[in-house]
Amino acid sequence: MSDGIILCDVAPRDGIQNEKIMLSSAQKLELIRRLAAAGMPWIEVASFASPKWVPQMADAEEVFRAASQIPGIRPIVLVLNDRGYDRAVAAGAHYIRLVVASTDTMNQKNANALPEVTMAAYRPIFERARRDNVELTGTIATSFGCPFEGAVDPDRVLRLAAQFIEAGAAEVDFADTVGMAVPPQIERILMRARKEFPGVRIGIHVHNTRNLGLANAYAAVRAGADVLDASTGGAGGCPFAPKATGNIPMDDLVFMLEGMGIKTGVDLDKLVATSRWFEELLEHPLPAMLPKAGPCWDSPPPLA
Repeated sequence: MSDGIILCDVAPRDGIQNEKIMLSSAQKLELIRRLAAAGMPWIEVASFASPKWVPQMADAEEVFRAASQIPGIRPIVLVLNDRGYDRAVAAGAHYIRLVVASTDTMNQKNANALPEVTMAAYRPIFERARRDNVELTGTIATSFGCPFEGAVDPDRVLRLAAQFIEAGAAEVDFADTVGMAVPPQIERILMRARKEFPGVRIGIHVHNTRNLGLANAYAAVRAGADVLDASTGGAGGCPFAPKATGNIPMDDLVFMLEGMGIKTGVDLDKLVATSRWFEELLEHPLPAMLPKAGPCWDSPPPLA
């Protein structure tokens, strides 16, 4: 278990992309500013996806440019193809996540292509990224299960991870896109990734669709994950995956990690206040429990 866990809040991207209420650029930036003020180190601020398919991200350039001026954060963006990469780099992005789904059906839904075609299309992006001084992360969606094809072969997932790393990815993230994983799956794939890809940052992106999100995050921490994604309030979902709910709540995750003795650098009171504000902004309840119950200690309890 590492004390150096990096937290990445994906609320400004994953947290709102499925919302019916269209947030303004100013509202998105206020969310990012509040997260930064709470001490959140990495924030996924936008997705350079087609506005036709993800209308909430139509203002990605404006949001990114303003967010990149906020001190103390790493503003991360998501892209799905070379057009998205062009837009992101033109806006000044230096930290970009590329996504491929592990299954044919999900990748067709997400990118209108087979995974092999998507990976081939990413090769020129990696070449350009070296010239553009851009750090790339490879994210593998449906790493633990697909809503259309069911169980996913871990070997297939790790082959995609190897392709990302061979191309030059600094980090590989394994995403439980629709919350189908159980803790032993998380542990096994992380242990294999650690063995097969030494020196590469490994991230976990879990959803709470079946109420196992925090258990899976705990398993990831125990297995040595470097980066954990979560969404303030637990907002989110995937517009291309049926019944996909939000990421694990960042509020609840920080509470758990601090209670485990892992220093996150996050001001939990400010994060909870941000979560409550975000819930009002979205005009519906969010699943995070900590804003409802409140923290129960001023400092983490001593561990036996």
